[in-house]
Amino acid sequence: MKNSPYIPATNSDQAEMLQTIGVKKFEDLLSDVPKNLLFPELKLQEMLSEPELVDYFNQISKKNFASNKKTSFLGGGAYNHYIPSTVKAMIQRGEFLTSYTPYQPEASQGTLQVGFEFQSMIAQLFEMDVCNAGMYDGPTALAEAALMACRIKKNNKILIHDSVSKKLLDVLSSYSKWQDIDIINYEEIDLNNQEDYSCLLVQSPNQNGEIIDVENLSNLIHKKNGLLIHHTYPISLGLIKPPGQLNVDIATGEGQSIGVPLSFGGPYIGLLTCKKEFIRQLPGRIIGQTVDKKGKRSYALTLQTREQHIRRENATSNICTSTQLIGLMVSVYLATVGPEGLKQISETCFHRAHYFANEINKISGFKLVSKNFFNEFVIESDIKINKINSYLFSNDIESGLDISDGKKNLLLFAVTEMNNPKDIEQTLDLLRRIHD
Repeated sequence: MKNSPYIPATNSDQAEMLQTIGVKKFEDLLSDVPKNLLFPELKLQEMLSEPELVDYFNQISKKNFASNKKTSFLGGGAYNHYIPSTVKAMIQRGEFLTSYTPYQPEASQGTLQVGFEFQSMIAQLFEMDVCNAGMYDGPTALAEAALMACRIKKNNKILIHDSVSKKLLDVLSSYSKWQDIDIINYEEIDLNNQEDYSCLLVQSPNQNGEIIDVENLSNLIHKKNGLLIHHTYPISLGLIKPPGQLNVDIATGEGQSIGVPLSFGGPYIGLLTCKKEFIRQLPGRIIGQTVDKKGKRSYALTLQTREQHIRRENATSNICTSTQLIGLMVSVYLATVGPEGLKQISETCFHRAHYFANEINKISGFKLVSKNFFNEFVIESDIKINKINSYLFSNDIESGLDISDGKKNLLLFAVTEMNNPKDIEQTLDLLRRIHD
């Protein structure tokens, strides 16, 4: 390894470290990387002037595809909700733009206030005691919640309800792979056994939009000395009971639906809340409100169980990147719509989805599979889903997700307030004519 002005270690220091690790040269540490991807030849453009560079990137950007369809019924974890103009206006204000880690409170009051307001509003929305200042996204929030339960209960057995989506489980598997944690299917065990479990993970509305009896599951896992972790869809809480009313111990969610644009898949923000007695195991940071020596309201980091800090061996998580800019979007959204606005949005999604689903069920060749759902539902068809989706797409409508299982043709539709009645009726008319 060549000496670098940015690496203080000398050649002899590096040689000693490599010997201790058990390899001869630095390149041996990269043996897991496929050789065709290791040290590739970079075909860089010749040096360009600034106008030429801007033009070059403009040409590249034209290769991106952005849907201009009249309406979209895609869902499955990311949803097309209306974002008030206040959100974009507020995130451009100077006092909120410095959204990285607020180590110096005296210089970070705007960022700290954002975190405090975010925590307060999410805790109110979920009706839970405590909320941290944000996680990377919904899946990492759920994974961190599961690890949190293992620490609290000193038990590494995690039960997974079949309502939890595979995307969430993939992240949990990555997080727990090297921590001697057992991930067990809830449907495959007998709760009358003598085993105790750290927690039970449930998603409601589930991966197909159906509402699960979370409270009953909570009672069952509490009898096994475990915690109930509920992953939910925040918009649905304007209509259905929040986790705090369901005897939930830890509640998580994906914050994208409440003020964050889809943006080709991110960045998003994870929501993580819990009962007060578990606050010491809550990962990330908690921001508190206080007063300065002049009696003026101010904010400071109150709890930060993170690996960079002084007692890092006691850290509950290695999450370190701040998501406060996305948290600001969520905070402005919730402050703008308010409780009544959120209720109205939630009811609109629910009623339009149920109307749409019931009308599709009347069409020959289509059958409504879902029963107790919020705004997503599954349709079974005697037509291949790719044919349905191609047909609707050619008529300026982005259809739902193909979730066919190899035996049945299944289509997952998601309906939000952005799917207006006119577009729903047009889609129904096209589905009625698809057999023609």
